[in-house]
Amino acid sequence: MFRTKIFIKRRRTILDPQGKAVELGIKSLGFENVHNVRVDKYIEFEIDENDEEEARKKVDKICDSLLANPHLEDYYFELEKIWNLVWSFFQVRIAIMILIIYWNLCLELKQLFLFHKEHSLQNCDVIILPGGFSYGDYLRTGAIAKFSPIMREVIDFAKKGGIVLGICNGFQILCEAGLLPGVLSKNESLKFECFNQNLKVVNNQTIFTSKYSKDEVIKMPIAHGEGNYIIDEDGLKSLYDNEQIVLKYCDDFGNVTQETNPNGSVDNIAGICNKERNVFGLMPHPERCGEPILGNTDGLKIFESILNKWKDKNMFGSLGTGEIILILLVVLILFGSKKIPELAQGLGKGIREFKKAMRDVEDEIKQEPEKIESKKEESEKK
Repeated sequence: MFRTKIFIKRRRTILDPQGKAVELGIKSLGFENVHNVRVDKYIEFEIDENDEEEARKKVDKICDSLLANPHLEDYYFELEKIWNLVWSFFQVRIAIMILIIYWNLCLELKQLFLFHKEHSLQNCDVIILPGGFSYGDYLRTGAIAKFSPIMREVIDFAKKGGIVLGICNGFQILCEAGLLPGVLSKNESLKFECFNQNLKVVNNQTIFTSKYSKDEVIKMPIAHGEGNYIIDEDGLKSLYDNEQIVLKYCDDFGNVTQETNPNGSVDNIAGICNKERNVFGLMPHPERCGEPILGNTDGLKIFESILNKWKDKNMFGSLGTGEIILILLVVLILFGSKKIPELAQGLGKGIREFKKAMRDVEDEIKQEPEKIESKKEESEKK
C-alpha cells in the first residue's frame, strides 16, 4: 500500500482569481513585496497496491480522468510506502436527479424522475439534467457526478442523437462528461452570482431555440458560483465555425460587452450546443422563468422548442394502425367526408403531409366550441 500526495496546479496562462484575492489580502497586511500568489489543490489518499510502478500508473490515470482538468491544470505526485495495512472505506453518494420533462401544451405527456444509480432511461425521449449541486462539486463541479451510473446511459443516448438539455450544474456535468466542449470554473468575482440576466439568442437554428428570433434579447435568472466558461483558442474557433454558441450575456439592447459578463466567461458565452445540435447546456435557468406566476416566461420557449421538435418526430410514430383508423373515423363523424381524401393523400405522399392535415383537424376541433357558441348567440338574438 502507498500513501499518495498529489499537487494540482493551475497553469500559469490560466487566470487564478483566488490567488489574486489572497495576494491582495497579504498586501493589505503590509507585505507589498509578495507577488504572483497561486491557490492550488493538494489531495492525499492511500492506494492498495504493492508494486510501485503499478501504483504510479493508477494514480496517473486517476489524475488524468478526474482530479486534474487537462485544459486548466498540471499535476505531480509523491508515493510513500505504507508497511502496515490500513483499509479505507468511502461511499460516494451523488445528490443529483435527472429530470425528464415534456411540456404539456397540447399532448398528454409523461414526466419522470430518474435516480442517479439507475441503469435505464426507461424509454424517455428527452433528458434534462437540472441545476442545483451534486456530490463532490468541491473537487470540481460535475467531476464526480459524471461517474454516476445513469450518466453512462445519458452519454449513450446523446451519442445516438437523443435530445439532452443541461441547466447550470447540468451544463457543468455535460462538459465534464465530454458531451460538450470546454469547462466551467469559478466566477471571476469569486462570488455566488444570483440575479436576472439579459441574454442574446445567437443561434435560433437548434432544437432548443427554434421558438426564438435570431438576436432576440431575453431575460433569465442566473444562480451559480462556477459559471466561468473556459475553452482554448482552437476550441473557441471550432465553436464559431460550427455555430455552436447559442446564448451570450448582453445588456437590454443586445450589446455584448465585458460589463454585461456576470462570471468572466470567454466571449460572454452563456450556452452552447454540440456539433450535432442535440445536446445543449446553459448556465441560466429557463425553468425559473417559464410560468406567468414567476413574473417571466422567457424560458418557456426552450421547452416549447423541444416539444415541437419531439412532436414533428414522434407525433404519429407511436400510433398503431387501429389508432390511426379510429382518428379517421372521428374526423368522418365530426366533419363529414371532406377531410378523408386529404388525409389519405397525406398518407400516400408521406407522414409530413399527414401531420399537417391532422393539425388542421386539431384546429377545427378547437374552433368547434366557438362555432357552436356563435350559432347559439345568433339563435338567441332571433
